[in-house]
Amino acid sequence: MTTLATRPAPAGSPTRGRVGRRLAVTAAAAFVLLLAVLASFALGSRPLTVDQVWHALVAPDVGEATTIVRELRMPRTALGLAVGMALAVAGVLLQALTRNPLAEPRILGISAGASFGVVLAISVFGVSTLAGYVWFGITGALGAGVLVFAVAARAREGASPVTLALVGAALDASLASIVYALLSIDARTFEEYRFWVVGGLAGRDLSVAAQVFPFVLAGLVLAALVARSLDALALGDDVARGLGHRIGLVRLGGGAAAVLLTGAAVAAAGPIAFVGLAVPHLARALVGADHRWTLALSALLGPTLLLGADVVGRLVDPPGEVPAGIVTALIGAPLLAIMVRRAKVVTA
Repeated sequence: MTTLATRPAPAGSPTRGRVGRRLAVTAAAAFVLLLAVLASFALGSRPLTVDQVWHALVAPDVGEATTIVRELRMPRTALGLAVGMALAVAGVLLQALTRNPLAEPRILGISAGASFGVVLAISVFGVSTLAGYVWFGITGALGAGVLVFAVAARAREGASPVTLALVGAALDASLASIVYALLSIDARTFEEYRFWVVGGLAGRDLSVAAQVFPFVLAGLVLAALVARSLDALALGDDVARGLGHRIGLVRLGGGAAAVLLTGAAVAAAGPIAFVGLAVPHLARALVGADHRWTLALSALLGPTLLLGADVVGRLVDPPGEVPAGIVTALIGAPLLAIMVRRAKVVTA
């Protein structure tokens, strides 16, 4: 016998209407992302037509258009997709885990860990390529994330949202001071580090995207696994336990996903601002606080914002360009302010 719990919602019900609206918003976001990818291939100091881009992708030759698309724009587009997705999803996870609407990838000291790894690679090991920085950055980010969770877990109340935020802030300040000390005594390290720390997609080849892809994929899988439990976690630990969720395991899985995503993104593209902070709020304003939908939409909006910022940076002053990390801050700050003014910022 069909029960009320299993009976499908009737046509025209609020539930079906909400799902339909969310599907429409997600489909629209996917279409806008497709346009951003096309713009990333076509626009720059040397604009290309859609036909030229398509020919370069499916039937490459030795022409100028093929060289521009496959050697210059394809690597930064692929990296923009991975990094934008990683930062946005990590932002959703961190805001949910800490119950802090202002949480973003810096809050657990992960970005500082990546910065420390990069500086160490340059100053101590003499690494001078972005492909070499990536592994040190990822290692530093993972180490910082593990340290934060290990220290927070030993506190009286365990790895609570407040404890995680406090330990992360302390580690962020500590690692930042070490980084600045190393930069102040080594001019060569400072010169190489400043190119990375601005944040951007230029100068990266496909090998960088290939290096970070497994970490991003693992983080996305973990995020999908804990998405439903994050809804219960937002109601409070006691309620989540009462609903049968193992909150320690949820925090561990969500935290591991955030560390993997942030570490890979920051190591590859530098500490790009506002993607992990603004995009989750925009996603919740469009589809509500259900984390399954918020994570999916953020995974589309994050790379859209980053690729759009990268394209804008190329067009401002060709043949030079403004790094994407600067443009995301210029775009993200007003966007977040507008959302707050219109009371669209929804807490996790």
